[in-house]
Amino acid sequence: MSDFRQIPSVEQLLEAHQVDRLVRSFSRQLTIRAIQEVLGEIRKGVAASFKMPNEKEIIARVTERISLWNARSLVSVINATGVVLHTNLGRAPLSHSSLEAIQQVDGNYSNLEFDLMAGKRGSRMDHIEELLVQVTGAEAGLVVNNNAAAVLLVLTVLTRRHRVIISRSQLVEIGGGFRVSDVMTQSGAKLVEVGTTNRVHVDDYRDAIDDQTVAILRAHHSNFKIVGFTSEPTLKELADLARQKRIILIDDLGSGALLDTVPFGLTHEPMVQESMKAGADIVCFSGDKLVGGPQAGIIVGDKELIRKVQKHPLMRALRPDKSCLAALEATLRHYLRNEAEKEIPIWKMISTPVTKIKQRANAWVKELGRGEVIAGKSTVGGGSLPEETLPTFLLSLDFPKPNLFSTRLRKENPPIIARVEKDRVVFDPRTVLPDQDESLLKGIKHSQQLE
Repeated sequence: MSDFRQIPSVEQLLEAHQVDRLVRSFSRQLTIRAIQEVLGEIRKGVAASFKMPNEKEIIARVTERISLWNARSLVSVINATGVVLHTNLGRAPLSHSSLEAIQQVDGNYSNLEFDLMAGKRGSRMDHIEELLVQVTGAEAGLVVNNNAAAVLLVLTVLTRRHRVIISRSQLVEIGGGFRVSDVMTQSGAKLVEVGTTNRVHVDDYRDAIDDQTVAILRAHHSNFKIVGFTSEPTLKELADLARQKRIILIDDLGSGALLDTVPFGLTHEPMVQESMKAGADIVCFSGDKLVGGPQAGIIVGDKELIRKVQKHPLMRALRPDKSCLAALEATLRHYLRNEAEKEIPIWKMISTPVTKIKQRANAWVKELGRGEVIAGKSTVGGGSLPEETLPTFLLSLDFPKPNLFSTRLRKENPPIIARVEKDRVVFDPRTVLPDQDESLLKGIKHSQQLE
């Protein structure tokens, strides 16, 4: 029979010298909570006839519990997967200028909503709009907290309780089961599907337009491809039709490329500037994908429509904070100065010559004294350029249990995220930041010692 009388009380444990140090280092309330949780687990164990731990073991478990609660959960990692825009790893790392801008603005008071010249309240969008205009060629622009919010806001303000036409081939679902059709429904717009899964024509849109129709929505196939017997109208054709019928054309670009991807060996990704030239009234895109900046939803287009969207009450709920605006401002300036390839990390990764990647992988092998360099493929990721890859070279390491070794790497400080391919652990230099080489090699060596 289990003897619960041997389990110490909370007060008994609080009198122990080691526990008193926990109370002084953290707080009495937190320490008591940890003791109560640990004692609860012990009671269940005793009831199941498990061995009763002594007081020293109990205190060790309490200390471990408190340490776990106080450890940082969100940490930086080394991305050796070769996926440039890895959604699970935070997508685009920021440029040095963006990080400096965040530190300067967040570490001090700022003129976030203060007009320094007039000495009175200003708008936070003043810091970003002119840059958006210069970079994209739009008349006006504003920023919200992500692209889903951008699309929701635009549809809510401009199309609520009216018909919006979209091709069946564009009713996309992105990560987490998030669907364009659900966003449209939430906005109050009346969804009108036209065409078929693989083919849609301008006449399909024209035939669906009536006096209750206010917009056409084009959603870019950013995370999938339709191949074979397919057709879709060009954006210019849709823009001409929208102008003819006096309705709005909204272009949801998703990734929002501001550079042409073709020179980097990738297929052409529709650019924001091209959408504006084609005649789109509103263009929505992400800040943390191919723009290479912070998480943000960017809306550019017709000035009158942008002002209408900006004045809506929902805008306040979706507005970006000072960190986002500071980082995005610095990111956009890289484009304005024609230095994106040199300064924005994702474009530096994409544009890195494969010869340099091979040299780096060879240097890793030399430093480790083991492994081999093999040809491989990097991907853009982040729901951008589906099925597109870039040639690369990988550090390949052979271990009896590659998945176990990969798990050990994730426990390093900083954690290392690699790939397991053909029972080997591989590391792609393309996505490992230049200043992370030492930490990467140190982590690999440490994990090897545990083999």
